Amino acid sequence: MVTRELLLARRGRINPDSFADYRAAGGYRALEEWLTRRTPEAFIEELKRSGLKGRGGAWFPTGLKLEMARGSESPRFMVCNADEGEPGTCKDRVLLEEDPHSVLEGLILAAWAVGSHRGILYLRGEYAHLAPRLEHALRQAEQAHLLGDDILGTGYSLHVELYLGAGAYVCGEETALLNSVEGLRGEPRLRPPYPTQRGLFGWPTVVNNVETLANLPVIAAYGGEWFRHIGHPDCPGTKLFSLVGDVKRPGVVEAPIGVSLEQLIEEAAGGVSGPWPVKWVQIGGACGGVLGKGRLPIDWHGVTLDPQALKALGAGLGTGSVLVCDSTRCPVDVARSLARFFARESCGYCTPCREGSLQILRALDRLATGIGRRQDVDNLDVLTRVMQAASRCALGQSAPVGLRGLLTHFRDEIEAHLLGRCPSGSCPMAEKPAGRDRTGAVAARHVAAAVRGGRAET
Repeated sequence: MVTRELLLARRGRINPDSFADYRAAGGYRALEEWLTRRTPEAFIEELKRSGLKGRGGAWFPTGLKLEMARGSESPRFMVCNADEGEPGTCKDRVLLEEDPHSVLEGLILAAWAVGSHRGILYLRGEYAHLAPRLEHALRQAEQAHLLGDDILGTGYSLHVELYLGAGAYVCGEETALLNSVEGLRGEPRLRPPYPTQRGLFGWPTVVNNVETLANLPVIAAYGGEWFRHIGHPDCPGTKLFSLVGDVKRPGVVEAPIGVSLEQLIEEAAGGVSGPWPVKWVQIGGACGGVLGKGRLPIDWHGVTLDPQALKALGAGLGTGSVLVCDSTRCPVDVARSLARFFARESCGYCTPCREGSLQILRALDRLATGIGRRQDVDNLDVLTRVMQAASRCALGQSAPVGLRGLLTHFRDEIEAHLLGRCPSGSCPMAEKPAGRDRTGAVAARHVAAAVRGGRAET
């Protein structure tokens, strides 16, 4: 089997609202063992031994992050980043819906390890329906003396607060999230200093993703050496993959890091949903890189899903989203959808991101509706490079990555829109089967050009 369930082992097998069910399935036993019999320093060493890296997209070593925070001044804050706003990504939602106590147990372990006495669970605004379940889990943990004052009689105290965001994509970036908690505008901060040095209210803060924290009880229970033998040698463990797009079984699956792309799509997702071949795959979310070869099916051989292998191919594992697009998908139409999202979600702080994302959207709108100009295609090249080089934060820098991948693999198809043709047949201009001229779209371009007082450009 391509899948291996560590984090999803209890999905569908327990009542997520039942504290007793989680306990019966082994929950909180590792927490009790470590808090009552071992030391925070030993737990951090176990995490470093495991090789666990952050699953939010940055892939920074988790043990090292906790070690850096523990050596800083007090007070210290522990934050769970549940602001999962990346399009096509829903892995954290599955954990919070199906097994909330596993995330909470990981949060308690991480806070104890760094000596933090206050935790924040930051939940994205669109996940507001999960707030009652999480509040219920917090109350259950408090009643069991696993949260609050003098946890398990150890003298260690931790109070966790649920904070609901307002639905801003940029608050998934850790420093923008901290601004949001402080009641400020959700804008990324300049780094350094990093949150582990100066974070929430100016104090050292550790921000970890939901999936990262859910791994901590597993490592606490089975040990770092056991964990290191799962997955890829350079990036141990499993990953939650959000399989979306043109596949038969979309959803969230768990598989070892280093699994082949072919196995994930053919076995876990059941293959492509229609009779058309795969045209491209975008990995890592809306900001992820694109793997594809024009209109030909992807050569699956040798493509493994681990950060280093994907980096060599111009992509990245990111949040683990895998968007599969078959040959009926138009790169202009898909890029236009992504550009619309980024133009709407830009925090507006810096000009390259604020204006660049808007100009990219306008150029793609013109191409998709048959009134595009040669300058539009050229501008897409320039704008994406400027955004990547000059945007203030990582979100603005990574927003054009997917578009650049589509430009690299499908430039001929994008330029066909200058002639009023959508080879895939899925743009707004497409009124006839793919591959034939759209005379109506061509006429629309000439009418628009006449209104501008010029001639149609090709």
